[in-house]
Amino acid sequence: MSKIRVVIWNEFRHEKTHAAVKAIYPAGMHQAIKDGIAAEDLDIRLASLDEPEHGLTQEVVDSTDVLIWWGHCAHHEVDDKIVDRVQKRVLEGMGLIVLHSGHFSKIFRRMLGTNCSLLWREVGEKERLWNIEPSHPITQGIGEYFVLPHEEMYGERFDVPQDGKTIFISWFEGGEVFRSGLAYERGHGKIFYFRPGHETYPTYYDKNVLKVIGNAVRWAKPVILAKHICPKSEPLETIYTINPATGSAGIKQEV
Repeated sequence: MSKIRVVIWNEFRHEKTHAAVKAIYPAGMHQAIKDGIAAEDLDIRLASLDEPEHGLTQEVVDSTDVLIWWGHCAHHEVDDKIVDRVQKRVLEGMGLIVLHSGHFSKIFRRMLGTNCSLLWREVGEKERLWNIEPSHPITQGIGEYFVLPHEEMYGERFDVPQDGKTIFISWFEGGEVFRSGLAYERGHGKIFYFRPGHETYPTYYDKNVLKVIGNAVRWAKPVILAKHICPKSEPLETIYTINPATGSAGIKQEV
């Protein structure tokens, strides 16, 4: 069986500029996620914003089955040409997993077509994530709920399309709730948004968070990879209806 080809994309700025973040993720959040979800069926590589073409060259994107995306302070620096490239690949069948503040990334907003705005508060409060779809592939191995002792709060209203399937709902110590796990389909591709992951907390070492991300990779892997084209279609049957533009049958029967 061939391995699932995964690219973990991280803005990789906070870890370089903030001592507190670097202390938690010395090699970057993307490396922590890679280490945490590593398995025999996954072929994982890393990419980040400051690499040429953000590490997402045409060759890389064309050879990726699932792309994991974390961004925060530099969404505006992502080249629109790269966003176009990723969008096209998702529509062709590549999976996309968007984490935490990636809700405001160009690619997520492009794929969903909405503002993706929300409420937020950063005071390190407790978060309880409720598993409301225990039969979904992404929630396998997760109990009724799990708790993160410290996280940034995201609250409703989350401006995203209503066709997404909600599989996790978060409750925060301050009283808010949030749709923290949302599954979408766009074109041939699958998209999963997962809320946890503020950079100043060790969220990407949590076994439940990593389990969800690993499950999401396997759920989002391509069923097919098909280029979106618009070819002319020849009829399967003879068309006898007269075309008013030509005065003759649309398709003449071959003798």
